[in-house]
Amino acid sequence: MLNEKKIVIVMPAYNAALTLDRTYSELPLDVVDEVILVDDGSSDGTVALASKIGLTVFRHRQNLGYGRNQKTCYHEALKRGADIVIMLHPDYQYSPKLIVSLAGMIAYGEFDIALGSRILGVGALQGGMPLYKYVAKLSEYHTGYRAFDRRVLEELPLEENSDDFVFDNEVLAQAVYFKYRIGEVSCPARYFAEASSIGFSRSVTYGLGVLRTSLKFRLQRMGILNFAMFNPRGAKMAPDYYEPVAR
Repeated sequence: MLNEKKIVIVMPAYNAALTLDRTYSELPLDVVDEVILVDDGSSDGTVALASKIGLTVFRHRQNLGYGRNQKTCYHEALKRGADIVIMLHPDYQYSPKLIVSLAGMIAYGEFDIALGSRILGVGALQGGMPLYKYVAKLSEYHTGYRAFDRRVLEELPLEENSDDFVFDNEVLAQAVYFKYRIGEVSCPARYFAEASSIGFSRSVTYGLGVLRTSLKFRLQRMGILNFAMFNPRGAKMAPDYYEPVAR
């Protein structure tokens, strides 16, 4: 806990067996109350390793996508009473040592959302980020390291968002639209063979999705069209479609 706030780490996982242990070993467990891993149909030993480590593990019955994985993560974290939910990829790309900084920005009431930014500070290129990914960034709306006050996750119509990678961008577009306070912490990123990443073609698809989200945001703001993802009465959480994994 931090300032009497229960902190739950969620890890959306897919074939993360090679990096999960390293990621978990650097978590500040004196502050973190629980770690949840949701496996999206991995074909390696991710589930077995997560269970061995002692994480709370859930498994999709089939591969449903990165966005759906996050929805499951947040659904379970809220069910378990989290006050602050921090998403950390188990691929060791982001430093777990910054969790206290991210959580503190929310625990002490300064922000509703906190992001680990790869662009601020030491910079992304020095950390090994591919040039085509860096050039495409207008702002750090794409980080996979983010913390939420539980109220944000309860109120955003997350079920209106994609089940694919563009979910990340859609969530922050919603957060800006609904005027939540967003802060950033500089976070070095590691790019190496075992770290999960999408290739160039998938990045192009993602980029087009980002542009589509931006267009929806503008049209909604201008009152030209209305989209369910920006409707406060939009769908919040879906029924269970996954299963817990016994330790």
